[in-house]
Amino acid sequence: MPSQTYLAIEGPIGVGKTTLARLLQPQFQAQLVLEAFEENPFLGDFYTDRATYAFQTQLFFLLSRYRQQQRMGQMLCDYSSLISDYTFAKDRLFAQLNLRDDELALYDHLHDLLAQNIPTPNLIVYLFADTEVLLQRIASRDRPYEREMDRDYLDAVRRAYIAFFSSYRGAPVLPMDTNELDFVRRPQDLESIAGRIRSVLQEGTYQRPLPHFTPTLAEADQAIFDQEQRRLADFQGWHRAFDEARGFEKDLYFNYILFAEEVGELARELTQVWRAEQRLRSEGADAERSFSLAAEQWRPQLEGELADCLAYLLKLANYLGIDLEEAYLTKMRENESRDWDLP
Repeated sequence: MPSQTYLAIEGPIGVGKTTLARLLQPQFQAQLVLEAFEENPFLGDFYTDRATYAFQTQLFFLLSRYRQQQRMGQMLCDYSSLISDYTFAKDRLFAQLNLRDDELALYDHLHDLLAQNIPTPNLIVYLFADTEVLLQRIASRDRPYEREMDRDYLDAVRRAYIAFFSSYRGAPVLPMDTNELDFVRRPQDLESIAGRIRSVLQEGTYQRPLPHFTPTLAEADQAIFDQEQRRLADFQGWHRAFDEARGFEKDLYFNYILFAEEVGELARELTQVWRAEQRLRSEGADAERSFSLAAEQWRPQLEGELADCLAYLLKLANYLGIDLEEAYLTKMRENESRDWDLP
């Protein structure tokens, strides 16, 4: 395990983040940092009337979390281990879910200014569960401001977390299905979680996998990505194992929406290329050089967006039972024999 360890627990409302953080603290001899969500004076009103109180609630959370994260930066210098029950990155997840138009634009501007010096966890433990399980856990803890929790909103939060962590690259993520776990009453469940965390952080021996979790993805990673000659079918198979291991949502329409959003992000980056190309041409560069320079300038963003688009294409093909490589080859063979009547 690294000499200084920052472990963050994440997941939707009611999944058990704070409880698990408290239980792991003695296991890792860590300092505990808990989100001060009860200090938000708008939270109760938000759950009653989200449209009216979303902006105030979100801004309070943003600034509160920022101040706490700044203190955590100093704590990482003073202590060898730190466990938090949230990440700063999740603040934007809720903002995108609750804010609209000008409010979201203002929020994004503030978030980008504040996020530059936020410490990055060594590992994020992402807890997830079905919506009904989350509702049961929320009811059992009976916090007054959560009594008006809307089921549809909770389900939207759960889905937003799935989408967020399906493409998150800010830190290593260890997903855990908690539907059948009870790490409060069953010590073996807590030990299993702690063992998996230590294994990921390269401390101790391999622990038995959690219930309902597929431990074969690491071997698949190595086998696929070490190949010199790789096929699309290999990546489609890897992505199937990836989704199963992480318990990602297999809703076809939901993933189509996410794919469409990624295409929109790609369009935004391509617009930047076009604008840069036009600017260079107006400054006297020829067409070929203008395009080359503009594309190179935006290459990292384009690579990321194209990769995300491909990932969701692989998901959709898997959910539909389609061999995408074979479908592509079949289509190209048809195109080879087609009489192209080009203008």
